[in-house]
Amino acid sequence: MPKKVLILAGGGGHTGYAHTLAQELESSVELSFFVPEDDPLSRIRLEPFGKVQSLIKPRHPNTPIHRFIPRLFWSFLRSLTEVSSEYRAVVSTGSNFCIPPALISWLKGIPLISIESADKFEKPSKTARIIQPFSTVTALQWEDQRKILKGKVFGPFLPRKRVDPWDGGYVLVAAGTYGYEELLEVASESKLKDVVLQTGSVNQDRYRKRHPDWRIIATTDRFYELIAGAEAVVSPPGSTPLEAVAYDKPVVIVRYPEWSHAGTLKDARLFAEQLNVPLLSELSPDRLVESIEEAKRRERPRLGNGARALAEYIVKAFL
Repeated sequence: MPKKVLILAGGGGHTGYAHTLAQELESSVELSFFVPEDDPLSRIRLEPFGKVQSLIKPRHPNTPIHRFIPRLFWSFLRSLTEVSSEYRAVVSTGSNFCIPPALISWLKGIPLISIESADKFEKPSKTARIIQPFSTVTALQWEDQRKILKGKVFGPFLPRKRVDPWDGGYVLVAAGTYGYEELLEVASESKLKDVVLQTGSVNQDRYRKRHPDWRIIATTDRFYELIAGAEAVVSPPGSTPLEAVAYDKPVVIVRYPEWSHAGTLKDARLFAEQLNVPLLSELSPDRLVESIEEAKRRERPRLGNGARALAEYIVKAFL
């Protein structure tokens, strides 16, 4: 009987953590995944590793409370039937998507592993805080996170390289799953010449008109190829900067000032310090270009592989 592990992939950077952990676990266990039902990219990214099922994500950044409550109820109801007792462990990668299936797994007596996001330092993410009392272990990515959660430090989740790094001569500006319009506007107004602009859910039309020579995409399941060829990567905190570090690329961190769930300015500063990269806290075209040049001068960090350490822990402790 194969030993089965379920990974809850919350979308965006959380799915990045799921993918990185799956790379380390796939040779040892039979993997299954839950992904948000309105997130086809997460499904595409994880299908090579095992069975992928969909659940409703209760809340997106702009979901009103009157829609959140019934969506949360249906997520719990579906999780009750979809979370099987045959799983030897369940891993939560974060976001509210993971809370219902994580708590149902605990009710069924399945060991629960909770991964805290790499960019949380001042206070824990809501998901990690809520499910910590029910978790067998909370996986921390930095020593500094011991101040906000009780857990075991495994290290940052650096993905394996899937292609060789190269210098394509372009700057990759990544706006994340939901998009970051202020960052996109600043990049568009800058003097940058060769840019790959990843817009998320923000409308691309005006950027295509302004910059017909730029490569502009919403999302792609081959994002790692864009990182591998970039001369620098500009991104909010999360899994993208970690992947850029894995490919030995200069990184500039920016933050979402209007999204409280995305972390504080202090969180972003401490995350940038861990990676030894500049933080762009005040957006302007000139500061963007200056920060990219500064990033190129910074020494790239040498970090351990937290995903590999967690995979080894799961196999030893639960299988």
